[in-house]
Amino acid sequence: MTFGHGLVVGKFYPPHAGHHALIEAAARACDRVTVVVAPSSRESIPLQARLEWLREAHGPRVRFVGVHDDHPIDYTDPAVWDLHVAVFRAAAGPEPVDAVFSSEAYGAELARRFRAEPVLVDPGRERIPISGTAIRADPIAHWSHLGPGARAWLTRRVIVVGAESTGTTTTARALARHYRTRGGVWSSTGWAPEFGRELTERKLAGLRRACPEATVFDVTWDRDDFVTVAVEQAAAEDALARAGSPVLFGDTDAFATTVWEERYLGSASAKVRELIRDPDLYLLTDDAGVPFEDDGLRDGEHLRRWMTGRFREELAARAVPWIELTGNYRERLTTAIRAVDRLLAAGWRFTPPLSHSGSAAES
Repeated sequence: MTFGHGLVVGKFYPPHAGHHALIEAAARACDRVTVVVAPSSRESIPLQARLEWLREAHGPRVRFVGVHDDHPIDYTDPAVWDLHVAVFRAAAGPEPVDAVFSSEAYGAELARRFRAEPVLVDPGRERIPISGTAIRADPIAHWSHLGPGARAWLTRRVIVVGAESTGTTTTARALARHYRTRGGVWSSTGWAPEFGRELTERKLAGLRRACPEATVFDVTWDRDDFVTVAVEQAAAEDALARAGSPVLFGDTDAFATTVWEERYLGSASAKVRELIRDPDLYLLTDDAGVPFEDDGLRDGEHLRRWMTGRFREELAARAVPWIELTGNYRERLTTAIRAVDRLLAAGWRFTPPLSHSGSAAES
C-alpha cells in the first residue's frame, strides 16, 4: 500500500530503534513523510538535539519538524485532543495527511482527527522490545537500541587531568581497559588520547626537518595552537562517545588546556575558556611520588608542583565533581574505578514527560 503523505508524531525521548523502525515503515509506504517531534518543554533532552539525531538517521527522505507541546495528557477528553491536534497540524503544515503511523494505542484516534488512515507498526513491541520509558529507566540495559547521537549525549564522560608525567595517559588508558574487560555493553569503552602531545610531536618533527638537533625546548606555542588543541580534543572525544559504551575517558580537555595555556603563555584566553564543556567527573593526578620520565616531549619537570596546584585551585572553583588520585599506581587506579562506579550507579535523571493519569508516557 502506498500513501501520498504520511505523518508520525512522538516525543522521541530519546529516539530509539523502535522509533527508527516506525519512521522507516512510513518512508517505505509513503511518497512523503513528516515527523512531528513534540515533547513538553520541561523534558531533559533538548528538542534540537532530538531533531539532529533523527535527521542524521533518516536523511532528507523524511521531513522533521520540532515543536513543544505542553498541553495536558488526557486521551478521554475531546477538548484536550483538540489542543494537541492543533499543535500537530500547525507543525505538519497545510498538506493533507493520508496516513498516520504509530505504535501507540492513540494512533487510531489521531488518524481519525486528521481524516487519515491509521497504520499501526509493531504495537506489541514484539519485533523491537523497547520504549522510551524503558530507556529512561535504565539506559545501560538498552544501550544497543540507541543511535550514535543519543549515545554521545548520554555517555558519562570522565576526564583525567594533571601535570606532565603524572600518569594522565596511563590512568585514562587503564580505566578504559578495565571497563572493556567487563564485556557486554562495556566492551566498546574508549579513551581519547591527549591531542596536545600529538601536536607537540608534529611541531618537533617540523623543526627537525630544518634542524635535526632541535629539541622540545625549541618548540613554540601561540594562542591559536591552544584553540586547536581544545577543538581537536573535543572532536576526538565526541567521535568515541558516538560508538562507545556508557562511559568514556579522556586524557585532558579544554579546561585542562587553559592551564597548559597559562603555563606556556602566562594566561588562559577567552577563546579556549569558551570551549570548556563540563564532564561528569574529573580525576586529578597528583605529582607527588611519581617520577618524572623524560620521553623527549616533556619540558616542565620544574613546574609539575605548580601545575598540580593550579589544577586544584581551578577545579575547586568549578561546580564539577572531581577527586584527586594519590599513592601508587594500584591505589590510584582503585580510587578512580570506585569513583567511576559511583558515578554510573547514580544513573541518569530524566525530567518525567507529561503523562496521562500519572503513568509514564512511552514515546
